[in-house]
Amino acid sequence: MNINKVMLYGNLTRDPEVRQLPSGMNVANIGMATNRYYNNQQGERVEEVEYHNVVLFGRLADLAQQYLSRGKGVFIEGRLRTSNWDDKETGQKRYKTEIVGEQMQFGPRRDGETSAAPQQQPASPQAAPATAAKKKDDAPEYPEATINPDDIPF
Repeated sequence: MNINKVMLYGNLTRDPEVRQLPSGMNVANIGMATNRYYNNQQGERVEEVEYHNVVLFGRLADLAQQYLSRGKGVFIEGRLRTSNWDDKETGQKRYKTEIVGEQMQFGPRRDGETSAAPQQQPASPQAAPATAAKKKDDAPEYPEATINPDDIPF
């Protein structure tokens, strides 16, 4: 059995670069950084950063272009692909390993950040404060319910 699976959560190091293939399909190249923290032998906390090149095709490329920008968090699930070519100047064989994204999830929004989707306006001025309070709290309101332990079947 062979497995080629990559799962990354990190921040974009640059805005997505989108181009179109001759077939009409969009391709996006994104750069990601992932961080690892550990304590060295002296007990000092050390941060190690890895940089990754990710390629997205089709709908994922469209979504990346629309919603992602430098600094935003994103979760990418995909596979590794290594390309090779001969360098025209030196004649040496060159290699490039990148991640081909197959699934993508956006990271959490930061405070004050709005989504790219248009927001609905409140119908009346009285509804505006309630809507603003709801956005600020961002927690769903559940009705209070009393649970009788005798009603639980186990």
